[in-house]
Amino acid sequence: MGAQYNLTTNDKNVLLALDELSSSATPQELAKESLLKIETAMQSAYLLTEMELASVDEELIETYMLAAEGIEYAKDGLPERQIIDAISEPTSIDDLKQRLSPKMVGIATGWLRRKGWATIDKGMIVPTGNSDTGDDEVVLEIFKDHAQTIDELGDDLKVVTDLIKRKLVSKHEEKHRLITITDAGKALVAEGIVIEEEVTQITSELLKSGEWKNTNFRPYNINTKPKQVYGAKIHPYQRLIDQMRQIFLEMGFTEIKGDIVQSSFWNFDALFQPQDHPAREMQDTFHLSSTSELPSDYTDNVRAMHEHGGDTDSTGWGGKWSEDIASRNVLRTHTTAVTIKYLADNPEAPVKAFCIDRAYRRETIDPTHTPEFEQLEGVVMDENMSFANLLGCLAEFYHRMGFEDVRFRPGYFPYTEPSVEPEVYVEGMGWVELGGAGVFRKEVTEPLGIKHPVLAWGLGVSRVAMLKLGLRDLRELYQSDIDWLRKSEVCEL
Repeated sequence: MGAQYNLTTNDKNVLLALDELSSSATPQELAKESLLKIETAMQSAYLLTEMELASVDEELIETYMLAAEGIEYAKDGLPERQIIDAISEPTSIDDLKQRLSPKMVGIATGWLRRKGWATIDKGMIVPTGNSDTGDDEVVLEIFKDHAQTIDELGDDLKVVTDLIKRKLVSKHEEKHRLITITDAGKALVAEGIVIEEEVTQITSELLKSGEWKNTNFRPYNINTKPKQVYGAKIHPYQRLIDQMRQIFLEMGFTEIKGDIVQSSFWNFDALFQPQDHPAREMQDTFHLSSTSELPSDYTDNVRAMHEHGGDTDSTGWGGKWSEDIASRNVLRTHTTAVTIKYLADNPEAPVKAFCIDRAYRRETIDPTHTPEFEQLEGVVMDENMSFANLLGCLAEFYHRMGFEDVRFRPGYFPYTEPSVEPEVYVEGMGWVELGGAGVFRKEVTEPLGIKHPVLAWGLGVSRVAMLKLGLRDLRELYQSDIDWLRKSEVCEL
């Protein structure tokens, strides 16, 4: 019986087990009754559901429990509690770091102010005298005994959400399944189900002997779509970066690397950016508290160039150039800091070098800006290099990247003259600007002992990626969207 449903032996065993259990069963109970593995029993259960002989109800259970750090604080108290209990009068932050730990004091300081337990004044923690037990401490005490479900939390859910943000509580999700036989399934069992041995594949012996005519083969639904299989692949953005790298290597360039942390000297001053230039302000640059020693071979020359133009006919920027400003470290705002230092270390022609790496600026995150981004920097230094060579090199690169139409628009940068902004034509978008380029000014090259023309460019890698991948939001390049990554093309971009 049940042939009209194309039931396999496993399906029949599961249906009989469900009828025997009479009420809803868990996967474990169903596997035990049907004498099948849980995975096999559930596979048949879902197939029976498609035939409306059974139903599978799923419920997602959320459970909250203490994380490793939460267990520690549930036992010893939150950092802010430990600090406030350890002082009764204004106390130096540095003293507390020695008595307790820098990590604990660092965590506690913000929470003491947020909760109103203390104020911070000139490096001192000043208790306010108000440090009643908080809701977060009450919840931690509850969690110390056992985990909680979302129903048990009730009004404490908001507090738990804050504790999750502090990584003191973790959320675990688990699916609970109950399998039930339907009336149609019961009726089919009542008609009588015969368990027969099934053969899963035809062998040469069955064909030769003719036994295949009387053999019960397991039925297969040829209309069932197989599970999609996704092969491993390189991230689309990384593939595009690799493609850019390969193009410049094939054009005879040497790839170079440099430090993320650069002195303002190499990031700005060596490039003849005035020390009061807006790009140095806090809104554009990540300034660090550390400093670097200035390169003695170039410091005086760069100073002279900034103040009065050095030994050239330039007038410089005027004013007094500050070694203190030049020695301050920053997160590099462009990879030009890497290429200019490479030129200073290799002043003899010819030089053909490029760098694909990350730069950092204090940008507001939106669809076209992020605080960190990739930049493609390049330089060519040799005798008789001209502006025409620069345009030809960039046009060749963009043609190899698949952009047929390339043009150059005049631009301005403090360290190149003449300067241009390369643009490519994209169907539906028009002309799109992709970076900046030019010939280094003598104010840049002469203080470093460079005697030949230097062609330079800084191109936006992420902007090219958005065009090639058809994206409208730059942030998509950095998000782990597994579905997008799986469905992205494997072929060359």
